[in-house]
Amino acid sequence: MCTLVSKYNVSGPRYTSYPTVPYWDNEKFSLKNWKENIICSFNESNSSEGISLYIHLPFCESMCTFCGCNKRITKNHEVEIPYIESVINEFRLYTKLFDSQPIIKQIHLGGGTPTFFSPENLDKLLSGIFSIAKKAEHIDFSFEGHPNNTTKTHLKILAKNGFTRVCYGVQDYNIKVQKAINRIQPFENVEKATLTARELNYNSVGHDIIYGLPFQTKEDVVNTIKNTIKLHPDRIAFYSYAHVPWIKGNGQRGFKDTDLPNATQKRLQYEIGKKMLLKAGYVEIGMDHFSLKTDKLYKAQENGTIHRNFMGYNDSKTQLMIGLGVSSISDSWYSFAQNVKNVEEYQQLVNEGTIPVYRGHVLTDEDLVIRRHILNLMCGFETSWKDESLYFNQLPDVLIKLKELEKDGLVEIYSEKIRVTKKGRAFVRNICLPFDLRLQRKKPDTQLFSMTV
Repeated sequence: MCTLVSKYNVSGPRYTSYPTVPYWDNEKFSLKNWKENIICSFNESNSSEGISLYIHLPFCESMCTFCGCNKRITKNHEVEIPYIESVINEFRLYTKLFDSQPIIKQIHLGGGTPTFFSPENLDKLLSGIFSIAKKAEHIDFSFEGHPNNTTKTHLKILAKNGFTRVCYGVQDYNIKVQKAINRIQPFENVEKATLTARELNYNSVGHDIIYGLPFQTKEDVVNTIKNTIKLHPDRIAFYSYAHVPWIKGNGQRGFKDTDLPNATQKRLQYEIGKKMLLKAGYVEIGMDHFSLKTDKLYKAQENGTIHRNFMGYNDSKTQLMIGLGVSSISDSWYSFAQNVKNVEEYQQLVNEGTIPVYRGHVLTDEDLVIRRHILNLMCGFETSWKDESLYFNQLPDVLIKLKELEKDGLVEIYSEKIRVTKKGRAFVRNICLPFDLRLQRKKPDTQLFSMTV
């Protein structure tokens, strides 16, 4: 395994989209064609499956130095109401494009720290959204919770609005690691937040754990997972720390590079953690995710309906996902669009009646085929071109590139499909790389992505 880690520890995307954001063709994108694409997608899918909303709530009271998200650090809670009003008004701009009322199947509140907002203001946000849209018959509403500030009132208000799933950021329980990443939270806080959600009938409680953090050892990972298993969360995201200070600046420079575990140590942390989770009854789902067999995510993988997008792994999907709030990314299936990243600029554009996107990409026919193959690999660990619509001219070249991974036992190549082996699941990002035709045609001169291991 150490040899494979050394060989395959390269820079590569996490493939929450294809094409990945650095390879979007922004010159061919415009607000006009984004509106056309989103209307088309809405008309095709709203009545049959509804739409999804990702709502980005960027405010945090303190900086966590492991975080790669777009956030605004402030203790001024007067920012809540103006921001909420802008988000509601942004959604209203979208609804004006549609001939019928949006049916909302999925909502995810991300951040930042969604529970930075008071329970009353989260209720105001959701009431505003539901005043111009209706809920689908079967909904899946979730949010990211900070164990230190997610109160029982937060959980009650969100449950009242239809939320049944929460994911808590745990990261690591070692105080030295917590100090390095500026995220101090004792086990007792996580335990209280988890048990309170269960008390209020949340049917899926998830924990996020990160390996490869500064000063983190394999013993720390073992201790963190032991404590996690005690609380028996329904889902666990066991992420590799993405060290991208060239993108996020000083926010990820609260420690030295030499304080980080090396690639071999990092992979050992993952393998030990994974073994513990599997032994405790969790099942590996896609990349970096584990769930109990009672959770809908496991059932979705079993029946082939699992999906991956900018909201992560989901047990269902909608063709149209609208991103609301600063820096949010929308997906019409045929195109992507991202909102401006500055809070003040975002609010000004919305107040002027302009949908606040600043870049995007319209997928070509080739993009749509490649997107499907990468989704298949990331979600189900195999893909096929038996259906002629999934064959593409560069496939023979892709298979040649995969031969080396086959030799190393990471993938099996058949006449009309490829399958990722159990050994290869830890390297699924590497297996997707040969399919990434945009990256293959224009490999970057500088590092754009985190390391795959």
